[in-house]
Amino acid sequence: MKVNETPIQVRYQETDMMGVVYHANYLVWFEIGRTSFIDSLGFKYAEIEKEGVVSPVIDASMSFKNPVRYGEEAAVKTWVKEYDGLRVTYGYEVVHNDGETAVTGETKHVIVKKDNFRPVSIRRSFPDWHEAYLQAMEKTS
Repeated sequence: MKVNETPIQVRYQETDMMGVVYHANYLVWFEIGRTSFIDSLGFKYAEIEKEGVVSPVIDASMSFKNPVRYGEEAAVKTWVKEYDGLRVTYGYEVVHNDGETAVTGETKHVIVKKDNFRPVSIRRSFPDWHEAYLQAMEKTS
């Protein structure tokens, strides 16, 4: 399984009054990781959107293990957890520099037409992207 790791530098404005990263910012970090993952497959969100489609989040979940604080560096690991040709679920793990898990989560997406939000089959409309997802999910020895 392909796992992409994207470094994150915690900015002051991402923290709350306790000095820890505000929970909603992890969703932003997930998006940074997801975009980087897609780039690593050889695709660009901006190019895909020029085809008249967008990829909204239809479900999201997070589990908080250990806070990340201002001034620390972290990374978000991203992979394809599930994919059926229409929907894709990305898995995430935010880790501290020492490898300790801070947050885990997932987001589920569909590709839809931008003008009417009707679902689009990735398998049929974007066969190269479809194959890249399948390869990314393959187990490696």
